[in-house]
Amino acid sequence: MIKTIEKYPIASLSIVVLLMLLVHLNVPNVTIMEARNFITAREMVHDNNWILTTMNGEARYQKPPLPTWITAISGLIFGMDNLFALRLPAAIMVLFLGVFGYFLSLKLELSKKQSLQNGFILVTSFYIIAIINEAPWDIFTHGFMLAGVYYIFQFFEEEKVSWEKALIAAIFVGLSFLSKGPVSIYAILLPFLISYGITYKFKKLKTKIAPLISFVILFIIIGGWWFIYVRLADSKAFLEIAGKETANWSSYNVKPFYYYWSFFIQSGLWAIPAFISLLYPYLRNRVENNKVYKFTFWWTIIAVILLSLIPEKKPRYLVPVLIPLALNTGFYIQYLITNFSKMKRKIEIYPVYFNFLLIALLGLILPFALYFFLNEAIQQHWVSYVLTSISIFLIGLLIIKKLFQQKIKSVFYLTILFMVTIFTFGLPISKSLTKNKAFNSIHKLHKLERSYNIKAYVIGEITPELLWDYNGILKNVYKNEKLKIPNENQFGLLLMNKDIKLILAQLENDYNTKLIETYNLNVGSKSKERLIRQFYLISKK
Repeated sequence: MIKTIEKYPIASLSIVVLLMLLVHLNVPNVTIMEARNFITAREMVHDNNWILTTMNGEARYQKPPLPTWITAISGLIFGMDNLFALRLPAAIMVLFLGVFGYFLSLKLELSKKQSLQNGFILVTSFYIIAIINEAPWDIFTHGFMLAGVYYIFQFFEEEKVSWEKALIAAIFVGLSFLSKGPVSIYAILLPFLISYGITYKFKKLKTKIAPLISFVILFIIIGGWWFIYVRLADSKAFLEIAGKETANWSSYNVKPFYYYWSFFIQSGLWAIPAFISLLYPYLRNRVENNKVYKFTFWWTIIAVILLSLIPEKKPRYLVPVLIPLALNTGFYIQYLITNFSKMKRKIEIYPVYFNFLLIALLGLILPFALYFFLNEAIQQHWVSYVLTSISIFLIGLLIIKKLFQQKIKSVFYLTILFMVTIFTFGLPISKSLTKNKAFNSIHKLHKLERSYNIKAYVIGEITPELLWDYNGILKNVYKNEKLKIPNENQFGLLLMNKDIKLILAQLENDYNTKLIETYNLNVGSKSKERLIRQFYLISKK
């Protein structure tokens, strides 16, 4: 089986991503970032706002439009209300990332087997998977940038001047810029170039100046035209949004410099191997290709340092680091595959046993833990529960067996299978966590609007998840602490609990107010106020 997997690397990567992400792509609930992006894609299609992008009918220029275009096209093909269709492009970009991680590894002169292992580590790293729900547009900018880096590396390494490589690289870097601005240029390309300079040096750079200049011009044209167009077409809104976004870099989610120092944890199941792979003095003389290891090590470290310099920090901003970290981790995994049976020092052996026994133990315990904590709920998903329980229990036993037989390659692929099994069989069980009996979809509001022949408005900015579920425009009538009362004799008003007294007090002299419904999009036991709105019928006295 392992020989077949290694013989067909692209097919193997595709199957893993297919089983992990595509089988139950519509199962997870829509997140706040997904909602924003999906609303923009929906309004692109419904209102023909393909260039001057909107959300809730108002300008949304915070993000360039390429991922939204791709998502909108997928929605046009399969249905704008089809979550599978809207999530499909981001899931495919995970495979795109893994494939180019594999291709880059080959160009770094790593073996086909190690290159495939790098691809598997990359597509199964925790935040690479999580990002397609938490902030799906990030995978586009980083995926395109990795493709650009793949061609840039070849451009610098080839003896002859390759205009073709420079121009293809420019296209991918431009697409990355058109996905999320300069984020990936700073977090992937810049640390790549610095680490390349440290390790490989820039050879015969003078002979490559002309194609490099062409590279810069072309990627700026591809990535920057939309910014220029919007700046000219809607200057006021563009500058206002740009000002807020820039201010956030130094005033929003500000964290200390060392906030990212535990970055290797974001790789999930690979956290311990990832950490050990960063112990440069230990591993540098043990790997098969010291020069490439030095390159991926510095690429990872420099990326973390550069990201740490930005005051605004979030865990998902570390996703670019996981790309070189996956390649770096691959060196340690390959070292274990080759040498584990010959290791004698306990300090080397114990971390390996600890890491993989921990995964195996999780596989042995999880079936009982799920039954204990979700006893009644799992009855709705008993097929998924049975398949998950049997599979991960057997995988746990096999990991233990192969580990003590010192067959690390088998342990590695069983760990990949563990991840695949959790997503393929186990993801539907997450629906059992829906315990909120007060859940009430705001999409039902359309029926009330038709029944009372009214239009609904909202106080303050509506939460993206609510707006996505509503599927329409909800105009904000309370801006700059002033209430702009609609002209209609009767209308609907959506309020948060904290705003009810204030707003109703301003209406009580001239209007009758009646609470009609409470909309609540909380799906779990934890209730978030931002997902709750009270719907009042407002009519003139």
